[in-house]
Amino acid sequence: MTQTIVESKTKTAIIGFDQPFCVIGERINPTGRKKLAAELEAGDFSTVEKDALAQVAAGATILDINAGVVYNSNPNPNETEPPLMRQIIELVQGLVDVPLCIDSSVPRALEAGLEVCEGRPLLNSVTGEEERLEQILPLVKKYNVPVVAISNDDTGISEDPDVRFAVAKKIVERAADFGIPAHDIVVDPLVMPIGAMATAGNQVFTLVRRLREELGVNTTCGASNISFGLPNRHGINNAFLPMAMGAGMTSAIMNPVALPVTQKKIAEKKAEVEAAGVILPEGMEDEAFVTLFGLGSTKWRPGKEMEAIRAANLLTDNDAHGGQWIRFNKAPDAEGAEGGGRRGRGGGRRRRA
Repeated sequence: MTQTIVESKTKTAIIGFDQPFCVIGERINPTGRKKLAAELEAGDFSTVEKDALAQVAAGATILDINAGVVYNSNPNPNETEPPLMRQIIELVQGLVDVPLCIDSSVPRALEAGLEVCEGRPLLNSVTGEEERLEQILPLVKKYNVPVVAISNDDTGISEDPDVRFAVAKKIVERAADFGIPAHDIVVDPLVMPIGAMATAGNQVFTLVRRLREELGVNTTCGASNISFGLPNRHGINNAFLPMAMGAGMTSAIMNPVALPVTQKKIAEKKAEVEAAGVILPEGMEDEAFVTLFGLGSTKWRPGKEMEAIRAANLLTDNDAHGGQWIRFNKAPDAEGAEGGGRRGRGGGRRRRA
């Protein structure tokens, strides 16, 4: 069975056909998050710290680290992203002990991350573009790390699944030329939005089966892409993930955390309830209120997608004696729910082969 080994200084994550589904936490990424981007440019890492701890507590197996901030003061990512990547990785691996995934489109930022990352991180990513292959595959070989291979090339992202398979095969073959084995390639077959392409789900399931059976590689995806632009995205994601797992997908880059209900949302709901003539108990706590009216929780906690993944692990016999499922349901709060937690900042660095 194909196994992709990703390591921190003290923990090993195994992505594999016979392993529990690997959740790669996506939240440490300023793309589309203006507040986080502004904080990082100002040297404020408080949100990064919260996101790291919350994702591990919610059950993330690996944390994706992206430092792609476009600074107002300096729009050149080749200059700004490498030092920021170093800072974030050093901070995060001082807080949690799970392995990391170094995520950047800037080769210098990828190498900067590799230089300070303890253990054996996952590199995200290489594509089938010739320039990208020549830049990234030597790094993968030099640092002896696994890499995410995204199924697009110089022609862009094809809607034809056969073309995307061919790109993945090309990357696996080119990696072999550098002495990189197939078990160190995790292919992202590219999930299209189901709202824009009705066949997107079936395409992914078919591609994942082919990638497993014909290339023998592990797979991943940006899980939330499938529901982009549609209502009740969590409902779609909750169905998609177990179906993808059943087709052979072994990991996903996703948000494992259900975000706390905001004070603004609580105030709006209270106003709505009071306008309907409902009299609330005096001094009712916010957590009791949001629970009563089905808004979620005021606390960080595992998302519904994590529930679907844990159930699918149990049903596919990738949860020994149901231990993960039992622990998951005994500890609904995110804080401390799934372990990993805080650790000391000290420690050396594992030497790579």
